[in-house]
Amino acid sequence: MTSVHITSNRLLAVLMLVLACAAAPARAQDAAAPFDGDLQRLAEILGTLHYLRGICGSNEGAKWRNQMQALIDAETPSGERRARMIAGFNRGYNGFQQTYRTCTPAAMVAIRRYIDEGSKISRDLTARYAN
Repeated sequence: MTSVHITSNRLLAVLMLVLACAAAPARAQDAAAPFDGDLQRLAEILGTLHYLRGICGSNEGAKWRNQMQALIDAETPSGERRARMIAGFNRGYNGFQQTYRTCTPAAMVAIRRYIDEGSKISRDLTARYAN
């Protein structure tokens, strides 16, 4: 469990860098950004982690939901872009809610994999779009 916690802190740190970079590019609110697919996947991962970490007794409360809100606040999407990001979060949450009712070894493996994937997406976005 400790290694997952340390890794989740790393994901949060990288996510904060992405948030800072995502707010920087100037573009129309509703125009698609070249990284929208990655942001939607990151939103889905945050929803998944919000559910799985909750059933696995992480005692993180709304940590992952708050990270999703911070992502939305930094990116300030509107219209369809906002709806897609929120739908991604909900898809991640609901998909695993239907699969896992309690914390299992498979759920712990999924947590590690999603933290790794989220970290990679965050690093890639930061490397590609940081000023």
